[in-house]
Amino acid sequence: MSTENFNTQIRKGLLEFCVLQIISKEELFTSEIIKELKNSKIIVAEGTIYPLLNRLKKLGYVNHNWRESTLGPPRKYYSVTYEGILHLKNLEISWKEIESSIKKLLKN
Repeated sequence: MSTENFNTQIRKGLLEFCVLQIISKEELFTSEIIKELKNSKIIVAEGTIYPLLNRLKKLGYVNHNWRESTLGPPRKYYSVTYEGILHLKNLEISWKEIESSIKKLLKN
């Protein structure tokens, strides 16, 4: 596996965690979520984010509401539900466990 492919696979695996983390701080619309991901060096296309947000909504982890925009059509703003916060906390625990395991392996 190439380094580039490795990075892509890691990012894909962490995308749900990252998106929930971003919208747990404030309600955002899809373009803002993508911008935050890009600012963190996680490059994704809208075609990746929309299905993820729809899946998270079906699972009850996020809600959305429509807001009027002065720059065009109404925008769908996403926020994390109580169930989403609980899920995010579990993902954080998992991430810390994985991170700790990797750090131990790298020390050896």
